[in-house]
Amino acid sequence: MQKKLVSAIFLKNGKAVSSLEDSAVFASGDPVQLAEDYGNRGADALLVFDESRGDAEHDESLTLIRKMARKVDIPMYGFGNINRPEDVKKILYAGCKAAVLNFSKQSNIDMLEEVSKRFGKEKIAVCIDTRKGEVLEGETRKKVETYAGGLVVISDVFLFRKDKMQLASLSDLPLTVFIYGSEELSMEEKTDILEMSAVAGFCENVLRDPETDIMELKHSFRGKGVDLNTFESTFRWSDLRPNADGLIPVVVQDYRNDEVLMVAYMNEEAYLTTVKSGRMTYFSRSRQKLWVKGETSGHFQYLKELRVDCDEDTLLAKVSQIGAACHTGNRSCFYRTAVKKDTEERNPMRVLEEVYGVIEDRKVHPKEGSYTNYLFDKGIDKILKKCGEEAAEIIIAAKNPNPEEVKYEMADFLYHMMVLMSEKGVTWSDITEELANR
Repeated sequence: MQKKLVSAIFLKNGKAVSSLEDSAVFASGDPVQLAEDYGNRGADALLVFDESRGDAEHDESLTLIRKMARKVDIPMYGFGNINRPEDVKKILYAGCKAAVLNFSKQSNIDMLEEVSKRFGKEKIAVCIDTRKGEVLEGETRKKVETYAGGLVVISDVFLFRKDKMQLASLSDLPLTVFIYGSEELSMEEKTDILEMSAVAGFCENVLRDPETDIMELKHSFRGKGVDLNTFESTFRWSDLRPNADGLIPVVVQDYRNDEVLMVAYMNEEAYLTTVKSGRMTYFSRSRQKLWVKGETSGHFQYLKELRVDCDEDTLLAKVSQIGAACHTGNRSCFYRTAVKKDTEERNPMRVLEEVYGVIEDRKVHPKEGSYTNYLFDKGIDKILKKCGEEAAEIIIAAKNPNPEEVKYEMADFLYHMMVLMSEKGVTWSDITEELANR
């Protein structure tokens, strides 16, 4: 089983805080920025602890979790403030892969069977805190192992060193182990944890440190025989065909929308460094040395995928771009048009984004006589009424053998749905990510 290194984020009062016990603001205090950073730097999953009090603060935390889900492509597990099955639904709908129930709350254990059957066993985990003497035994253990897909175990260095076998035999479920004070553990002790067959993931404070090179840490564990998710290229440099200068051009794209960002060059060292570190590293022809993109500007590029063309002499890198790719401050180096034929856009996603952009612009810059502004002025009830009417029109049109009428009514419906999306602050990215998650 491939093991995961897991970073944790503690939410309180709309900020990232130090721990469950310490409410001091952690790092930048921005949980969305932290989530994106952890994901880019190699974390395999995120544990999100919601320390909010009351429904209003909990809703604020859920909003932050939604924003985090938009920024990361690694699974998130949400824990805290779960009091009823509806709270599980909210956490899952916010973008978490699973909701983590609290073993110490009897109400959570009581609802375990219900939420497992309703949402799926794989979407439910249970958290136990061994520091509080919590253990799984008897009928409770049987219930947890029947209706949960995983276990989050909170422990500390003292308990681990006292009885590491207790951790290994805690449950038959996959364990994600979070050990407080783990900075005191040696590399050998951490390796022991990851080598336990029951342990699926390891979470420790060093993985929360913005200065930690998570990819380097993974390679250290791999050197000790632990199977972790790192980049392993199927192409050796000797398989490629560099030019006379020993360089290969690299076309760089945004991995989310395929926007072409820039073109640079790699030599063998840059190629190997990129694959190992996960950060785009190039060879500067003008300075005749390696350079890590973003090293001075902070506009790093984190590798998501590297492709080789049919002649093995050009690379295509799909990356997560922080800030601007171009030294001019533009998002892409290709920001100027030399020649363009006047054609209609046919890319479905771009058309939908462009129409949505016009709707958003009308919201900010009202235009006299605009039907879109008329809908916004009338408010949510009018928008919902129109969505309902257009949905009914699709049903009626579908009874007609001519598909042209269906096409027209669906376009009408999508426009009104986009007005509703804008009114509720939902974007196409939100919709497509939700579909992808399903």
